[in-house]
Amino acid sequence: MPSAPALLNRHSLRWKFALLVTLACCATALTIGILVHNSTRDRSMNDGAVKALDALSQVLDEYEQTGTPPVGAVTNTEVMPDPLARRLRSSPHPGSEIPKASSTAGTAHDRRVTADEEVTWYDGNPNRPRMWAARTYHGEPFATSIDMTPDLLTRQALDRHMWKYALVALAVIVPLSLLLAELPHRRLRHVARTARRIADGDLTSRISAGGGRGDEIREISTALDAMADSLHGRLKAEQRFTADVAHELRTPLMGLVTASGLLDEGEAADLVRNRVEALRTLVEELLEISRLDAGAESAELRPVPLAEVVADSLARTGLPVRFAPTAAPLAETDPRRLDRIVTNLVVNAHRHGGGLVEVRVTATTVTVRDHGPGFPAELLAQGPQRFRTGSVERGRGHGLGLTIALGQAQVIGAGLDFANAPDGGAVATLRLPAASRSART
Repeated sequence: MPSAPALLNRHSLRWKFALLVTLACCATALTIGILVHNSTRDRSMNDGAVKALDALSQVLDEYEQTGTPPVGAVTNTEVMPDPLARRLRSSPHPGSEIPKASSTAGTAHDRRVTADEEVTWYDGNPNRPRMWAARTYHGEPFATSIDMTPDLLTRQALDRHMWKYALVALAVIVPLSLLLAELPHRRLRHVARTARRIADGDLTSRISAGGGRGDEIREISTALDAMADSLHGRLKAEQRFTADVAHELRTPLMGLVTASGLLDEGEAADLVRNRVEALRTLVEELLEISRLDAGAESAELRPVPLAEVVADSLARTGLPVRFAPTAAPLAETDPRRLDRIVTNLVVNAHRHGGGLVEVRVTATTVTVRDHGPGFPAELLAQGPQRFRTGSVERGRGHGLGLTIALGQAQVIGAGLDFANAPDGGAVATLRLPAASRSART
């Protein structure tokens, strides 16, 4: 089920889909309502006109038989509606023409009709609507009317029912559309989560959309899986290339190390030995990274006194460091890999930082800080990148030290964070798991 913030997100496709369905339903209901209303009104006007003309025909038949206007016949134009009376008065003689009255109140057709032709007129008085039928008979005006109140009430009731049921339909359709929108929305969230895992480095994560044709979401899922497969393949190829190059360089490098040791003492020999040692360190680091990438490293965890292990690692570096240990419990870790992490962090701080390098041990946390320009923003955002130091002011290097430290921290189950101190300088924080009670005893 989606979380409350996701449901309240007005920019979500779920709400846009519901809004689109609501607008479509409203437009459909309005169109159908107008068509039904107009059709019902026209039919009602036609039925009323037929009834009024039938009543007028009966009046004239009775008048023909008796010679006197029957009850219900209106012969006084003063009693008739003004628009109808004016038109009857305008053509008092047979053979003349009068405009034919409209079936709607207040308007009239422009076409003129001959005298003795029957015309109708709808008086749309909301209190007492009536349909009139009139004609001049032997030069005298005759008119009858029928009550249209039941017809008006029926049409008003129909309009109310259409509005009511349209609102009921919307009350059902809108929540239903939200539920239906959740199905593609859930699939899109799964695609987004998988894409974020791939972006975080898990190139084995897949959506598993399956084959065959489908909708656009399936096409996106298939394309994302294909992209992840391609990236994973390229990364594996680069890792194999790095490992192959390191292994191929190792044999001739050993020969260079042996040959440099046979050189006579001198400035040139020292320079050659220095460069050969740098090349040897680079090859060893490439081999270590290739093992980390392949997942071939495994930790041998055991409880160790953290402050003592860190102090031994700092002593082996031979670099000036201010060490501030505190009373620390035993940590569950691999001492050899911990030594590799601390050494790389301290060497990196001296090589790329500046000023005094401080190392502090608090509980099961090791903090290494320098007073240089700090880590570049790119490293803080993306983490250490091999063969990239991030900024010129951090100095030159191949960027493998922090990459190896982060990889070894993952092997021993520790967390390694990089940050900049508020008053300047880079800060690397290594958090180790504490030793269990059974391990301590």
